[in-house]
Order: sequence, then structure tokens, then C-alpha cells
Amino acid sequence: MHNGVQAQVPVLYVADADTARGFYELFGYSELRTGGDGGSRWSYLQCGELTLLLAAVTPRLVTVELPLLIYLYVDDLPATIERLTAAGCPVERVGYPEHAPGGECRTVDPDGNVVLFGQRRAVPAQSRAERTGSEARFSLIREAAEAVSRQGGAPARCQIGGPRGEVCPESAEVKLADSWGDTVWGCMAHADEALLNARGAFLATEDGQGLGAFLRARQSQPERSVQG
Repeated sequence: MHNGVQAQVPVLYVADADTARGFYELFGYSELRTGGDGGSRWSYLQCGELTLLLAAVTPRLVTVELPLLIYLYVDDLPATIERLTAAGCPVERVGYPEHAPGGECRTVDPDGNVVLFGQRRAVPAQSRAERTGSEARFSLIREAAEAVSRQGGAPARCQIGGPRGEVCPESAEVKLADSWGDTVWGCMAHADEALLNARGAFLATEDGQGLGAFLRARQSQPERSVQG
């Protein structure tokens, strides 16, 4: 006899159930039931065997902004991208990770929730879309962050902060430097902003192969005594 979980229903709190439903319908969901009373409204969606509940309450709940809220696997990545783009939803290509060899993309729903979606079915290398512009730059930042994470050398919190001096609660993931010798650690989002707006800023590695190691190798060494 099975005594574990038989089904699960993710619940998203949204500002407007109809607007949110329209967004998730682009991924193939359709509304099964809807209801509500007073200051609450809900929409129960289904796509195949998967379900999703959208809940709108008044006053709206204060939710924590997360770097990723939901991950969706789709059958046809290009078709999904086309639907989202036609609906005015910006899509960013993330790459071709092992868990999504058919490609992975990032978008944001009407409530600002980050949605990643990928395709499990692999595509040939010659069919892969090239990342350009901000997508390629963000990929390089992500790769640098992964390298820092493996080495465990970053401070606890982002040191860049917001445009008005707000403290950033995100973890520091990437080290930046500039031609004048200044360095700072930042989260990926603020590091990307700094690379765009700070003249001369670049990604600084922590692998011990930089200029300092080069100069130390050139320091004069004590002369060895010559055996007669």
C-alpha cells in the first residue's frame, strides 16, 4: 500500500490571476477551475499530469524575490520561445547544460518571478543557437562564479550594492577589477551591471595565475655559490 505523496500542486501568489494565467498558458497550461470570494481569487491550471495553482489575495502578500522560482521542461524549446516572444515576454538563452541538452532559457512572469525552462531532448551541436551580447556576457559571469564557488574564496555578501547605496543581501560570486587597481566582489546581477557601466572593469580570476604570480616568479633569486 502506497502511503507517500500521491500528487503535488505548486502554489504561486500573484497580483492578478487572469494576467498570470495568460502567461502560463504560453507554456501549455489551461485553466480547469477558478473561484474566489471577497479579496481572494484562484485559478487552477493543468498541463498533462502537471498542475499549478495561482492565488491572488488582497492585500497582496509580500513575497521574497528569488533568483529562481520555477523550472519547467518543455517539449519544443524553439516553439516555446516563439510564443513567449510574440506575447512580449523577453527570453534569455542560458546555454546547453547537462540537464537540458536541448537548450535552456530564462524569462520572468508578470509578477517578476524568474522562470527557467529547458528541453531534455538534445539537439546537434550545429543546430545550437549562439549566445551573443548580454547572453554571452552573463554566461562568462556565471562561469566565473562557478569557478569561485569551487575554490571557496568569495566573501559572504555582495559588496557592490544598489544604485542608491542599498545593501545587497545576495552572496558575492564574482570578483571584478579595473585598470586602476580597484577590486570588488559582487553578485552576478550587480557584477553584470558594473561590467556594463564601469569603464575599464573586467572579471578578475582567483586562480593564482595573475600579474602578481608572474611578478613574484621574476623576483631576483639568491645567487648560488659556484663550486670550484
